[in-house]
Amino acid sequence: MARARSDSPPLFEVVSTPDFAREKRAIKAEQWPVAGVDEAGRGPLAGPVVAAAVILDPKRIPKGLDDSKRLSADAREALFAKILKGALAVSVSSICAECVDDINILRASLTAMKRAVDGLILQPKLVIADGRDVPPGLPCAGEALIKGDQRSQSIAAASIVAKVMRDRMMTRCSAHHDAYGFDSHMGYGTVLHRDAITAHGPISRLHRMTFAPLKAGPDVGIQTDFLPEEELADVQRRVAG
Repeated sequence: MARARSDSPPLFEVVSTPDFAREKRAIKAEQWPVAGVDEAGRGPLAGPVVAAAVILDPKRIPKGLDDSKRLSADAREALFAKILKGALAVSVSSICAECVDDINILRASLTAMKRAVDGLILQPKLVIADGRDVPPGLPCAGEALIKGDQRSQSIAAASIVAKVMRDRMMTRCSAHHDAYGFDSHMGYGTVLHRDAITAHGPISRLHRMTFAPLKAGPDVGIQTDFLPEEELADVQRRVAG
């Protein structure tokens, strides 16, 4: 007689680590190359949403790939360098805060993902994207994987690249707006950040005016001494250095 399954909750959460299983199935089905895609920056009150697409070399997969949120900043930086050195193709795209306000954060995230795929030097035959949605308009087959950055090494690599690039952008913004502490919270709604907005006002084209509490309309005016336009346009190329 089979033992009845216990209805007791688990004593601890089983932490999964990403592997290359989905990619191997695609290779077997002649759906190679496979690009993993992820984004960073859906939740912050300020800054762009950044997406990355990565095609890993099956023979040179860096050890320690994981969801970027489960890695320290130092670990992300080290893996970022290994990914750029060993991957077959890497592409990054960003959507600015103004555009996030115009089209909403979901559409902005999916658009950034699609642009990242379009920027790859290799044409993938399959794109696996973190989350519930497949970016529209892909040049190949697409598949959404919930918690994909914890399941697929390709998506995990993309999550690391997107996170590191976005953090570098926000750190650069902090040099121009040191009162806001962007280098510590990366635009997320921490107490420090909210207090800075109350004291100094939101920054035009950097803060997302459709996000609460900015959507409600702060009592202070909007600053216009934003990051110079030429630096915003050039920041992706220069932050890697």
